[in-house]
Amino acid sequence: MKALVNMMNENGKISRSHGLPLSVLRQQADSMGVPLLAVPTSWNDYRKFFIESLIKVKELYGVNAMVFGDIDLQPHRDWEEMVCNEAGLKAYLPLWQQDRRKLVFEMMDSGIEAMIVSCNMQLGESFLGKIITPEVVDELEKAGVDACGENGEFHTVVLNCALFAKRVKLPAAQKVLHENYWFLNFAADE
Repeated sequence: MKALVNMMNENGKISRSHGLPLSVLRQQADSMGVPLLAVPTSWNDYRKFFIESLIKVKELYGVNAMVFGDIDLQPHRDWEEMVCNEAGLKAYLPLWQQDRRKLVFEMMDSGIEAMIVSCNMQLGESFLGKIITPEVVDELEKAGVDACGENGEFHTVVLNCALFAKRVKLPAAQKVLHENYWFLNFAADE
């Protein structure tokens, strides 16, 4: 791994889909010893700035491919392959077409510690802050939600894994509802 790319909201303070403060993303990158390219964008300019970011990473770090975590949503794969193609890169999807439940258990077994930081109304605010465990996977499935959140039912932040030199520390957070989606609203970066 040579670098991380993350698309941020317009002011560059929180990540676009997960609502994570820049300080958390920096901790992850620092813990892996890789640079972070955090790019502010609106939803309207997302594609344009994403492609520009890919070109920049290609030029700065000599990458020839980008890794994505999609499992089986073909429109996501199509978009990732399209933007990578426009940037002269290959899209690599190592989880593609794998069994979702098996994947989440493999992740847990390998020591990945992930916390739910945003979720849809079907799950509700009670799932925010939960660490993904076998019991939580069962709760998700009982609620009719995919174990990996592949359909956008929830998003997580990785707090610890084999790639990290140290565990990520999260700032204090409050639960907030924004456009029918619950988020952990973390304290602002200093």
